[in-house]
Amino acid sequence: MDLHELPDRPSVTPWRRAVPILGFGAVVLLVGAGLGAAGFAVFAPGRDVETSPSFVTATVAEGEVGSTLTLNTVASWSAGPVGVNRGAGVVTSIDVGDGDEVKAGDILYTLDLRPTVVAVGTIPSFRDLSAGSEGADVAQLQRLLAELGFISGSADGRFGTRTSRAVLAWQRQLGVATDGVVRAGDLIYMPALPIRVVVDRDLLVVGGTLVGGETIMSGLSSEPTFAIPVTSSQALLLDVGTPVEISGGGGLEWEAAVDNISTNEDGETIAYLAGIDGASICAPDCGVLSPRDETLLTSRVIVVETVVGPRLPTAAVQTRADLSTFVTDIEGVEHDVSVIASARGLSVVRGVDVGLNVRVPSEQR
Repeated sequence: MDLHELPDRPSVTPWRRAVPILGFGAVVLLVGAGLGAAGFAVFAPGRDVETSPSFVTATVAEGEVGSTLTLNTVASWSAGPVGVNRGAGVVTSIDVGDGDEVKAGDILYTLDLRPTVVAVGTIPSFRDLSAGSEGADVAQLQRLLAELGFISGSADGRFGTRTSRAVLAWQRQLGVATDGVVRAGDLIYMPALPIRVVVDRDLLVVGGTLVGGETIMSGLSSEPTFAIPVTSSQALLLDVGTPVEISGGGGLEWEAAVDNISTNEDGETIAYLAGIDGASICAPDCGVLSPRDETLLTSRVIVVETVVGPRLPTAAVQTRADLSTFVTDIEGVEHDVSVIASARGLSVVRGVDVGLNVRVPSEQR
């Protein structure tokens, strides 16, 4: 039979050429789907497959963890009227300055060379007082004289011999005529002393004239307000009690803590500060702060206190269902740990030694 007369049939030679010579251990799987149809898949050995590890490793090392923010702090005083002049005359001296702290018996200014003195009281000086006067305003005067050491006994509100002798001694000390008469303009009563004051520079001017009734001084709050404007993201990092270190200028350093965080009427988020354990933030140096204008200060907000110890990536720390925390070493052994502090992707922990190699899940890198 001639070769060209042989019946047609599939040739196997092309198959042999199509299938490459596989390395040792390779498997060829043929799948038939009826006559004349076939497919195949090649499964290479496991060592030929590239797989991504589920973790990387990190070594526990001695280090520190902490986080701070450097922000501006605004210090400001609140003020309210406290000093109403009751005298008339030419201002011949001004004896207090803005922000000065005044106490009972201090001279505030002079009118026609006659001193005006500050005292504690809620009743304004509204009349001249002399022998025979009686009333609550006399009792206020007696309490001032007692505080200055010129009288003893109770403040009975009667201007008798005892009070007259005390007034004469006081007038001699002031250097005014010893006539035993306390004029309305001699005193300015303020609700509480000592107090820091601000002078009205438009009204109280040396050489200017006062006629009586002028509010010539304002009293400052006992403590300035310290406030830190923050963004919404910064506010999330702060809690009540977050420590703050304030630079007061001139080498002064003050300690404070976040007292509350609120939004003002302008929609600004403000962190207000308070002293530690109720103490003053700036005492005894509050006088360096401007009594009239806001003072801009630099503050260091301690978001996470700096601690030192075994440090590792925070992603290496895992949490069980019971909320206990652990790390896994490269052998797969779990080690219970306590997280002391975390910041910026690092944690200081207790429970493992420096030098331990731990797993860090790769998807958390």
